[in-house]
Amino acid sequence: MRAVTSDIVIRPAERGDLPALGRLGAALVRMHHGFDERRFMAPIGDIEAGYAWFLGTQLGAADIVLFVAVRADTVVGYVYAGIEPESWKELRGPAGFIHDIIVEPEVRGHGVARRLLAAASAWLEQRGAPRVMLWTAEKNIGARRLFEGLGFRATMIEMTRESGEPIPE
Repeated sequence: MRAVTSDIVIRPAERGDLPALGRLGAALVRMHHGFDERRFMAPIGDIEAGYAWFLGTQLGAADIVLFVAVRADTVVGYVYAGIEPESWKELRGPAGFIHDIIVEPEVRGHGVARRLLAAASAWLEQRGAPRVMLWTAEKNIGARRLFEGLGFRATMIEMTRESGEPIPE
C-alpha cells in the first residue's frame, strides 16, 4: 500500500462542507445504482442537494458523527457513522454503524479511507459501541477488500427479490 497522504486533514464536518458532502453522497448513490438499479435508489432530480440536505439533518446529533478528509481546503472524502441501539429485528445488540464512506478517486489508495474509518471507529468506541458494523455492496470489491483488511468480517448476506417476479416451483 502507498503511504498515507500527509497533506490530508481529518476533521468533523461543518455546515460549510454540505455542498461537497452532497456531491460525494450523490456519487455514492450513482455508484450503488450502477451496481444494481433495482435495489438502490435512482439518482434522479438534484441528488446532490438532496444528499446535502440529508447529511445536514445529521450534523450535531448526539449519536452521529460526520468526519471529512480535507486536502488544500477541499473536501476529498467523508465518513458518516452513528450509534445504533439494540435491534431485535436485526438480532444484534447495540453497535456503532458506518453508514457511508467515500473518497475521491484521485486520493484513493493513499490511506484516506483508513484514516476516516479509524476516526469514526474511535469516536464510536469512545461512546461505548461494543462493535463497529457496516454494509457494503456485494459488487463493491475494492471496498470489501479494504474493510476485510481492516478486520471487518462478513456476518450477513442481504438477498433481494423484486415484487411481482414469479417464485419458482
